[in-house]
Amino acid sequence: MLEPGRTIGILGVGQLGRMLASAAAKLGFKVAVYGPEVEKSPAGQFATIRVDGAYEDAAAVEAFARGCDVVTYEFENVPASTAAAVTKAGVELRPNARALEASQERVREKNLFRKLKIGTVDFWPIADARDLAKALPKAGPSILKTCRFGYDGKGQARLQGDEDPEAVLAELGGGPWILEAMARFEREVSLVAARSVHGEIAYFDLCENQHKHGILARSVIPAEASASVKEQAREAVRKVLEHLDYIGVLTVEFFDCDGTLLANEMAPRVHNSGHHTLEACSVSQFEQQIRAVAGWPLRDAETVRPMEMLNLIGEEIEAWDELAADPEVDLTLYGKREARPGRKMGHAVRPWRK
Repeated sequence: MLEPGRTIGILGVGQLGRMLASAAAKLGFKVAVYGPEVEKSPAGQFATIRVDGAYEDAAAVEAFARGCDVVTYEFENVPASTAAAVTKAGVELRPNARALEASQERVREKNLFRKLKIGTVDFWPIADARDLAKALPKAGPSILKTCRFGYDGKGQARLQGDEDPEAVLAELGGGPWILEAMARFEREVSLVAARSVHGEIAYFDLCENQHKHGILARSVIPAEASASVKEQAREAVRKVLEHLDYIGVLTVEFFDCDGTLLANEMAPRVHNSGHHTLEACSVSQFEQQIRAVAGWPLRDAETVRPMEMLNLIGEEIEAWDELAADPEVDLTLYGKREARPGRKMGHAVRPWRK
């Protein structure tokens, strides 16, 4: 167990790093954050140590890691060279580089699910227009995604099956790609869980999620789901955690297709759909992550109060004063200086009533 007063390093300087830093401070740790423009960043405002640098600068990452007792990360697109630099410094990276590798590339991620006998939609790796031309008639209505770096609806195109393959790929850019058959789902759900250094697993309740324009808009905990659906989600997440020898918080998003779950994607980190664990649960996903990476015992993640979380995206942040005046709302703002379309500026949590 890492003693209070030691230093936990975080790669990434966004709002997830900010909330992780707050949770680490609560448990008595010092926090070092690394990333570009760190002084102006959400995480930098909460950190004990701030190091400005590019993720591709292996020497700078290695020097940063040497000043930490353990290193974690707040986003999954940490380059492989960055993970290697942490290891070269002789410092443990939690979750490990295998988890990063598995989640950074969508075809690899889907193949991992299939290997572990976790259901997914049908999918086709796409290297060029010829591949897309062959796959479109089989897929019908589908979603074309870049294999790397897409998030919050970016790097995606919805297709009907009669598009010009070359024009579609030229417009989307960023190949290679994956073509995914459109899931006919009743709802989208996610499961946040954590695994300790000793292999102990603590599951939060299943969340039900609603997206707008590819961005999470609303999340409710607990989801109204059958015992079978809950068990399917836990079993899928357990398989991934154990296969990757994972330490930390992992989130898997699913499509609920009439009682059968299909895995959509996973995130090797704390997750937007788990933000309301701060107010709803016996422990937050952020404290659970810090406990895991520090080698502390995990806490039971029970839902104490059913809650709903609303993301404040772009100009929605302008309603902060109304939300702050609502006695039922817990408001969390990320300290970002400028509101832009599609940018997450904060979130509001309030009791959920059926």
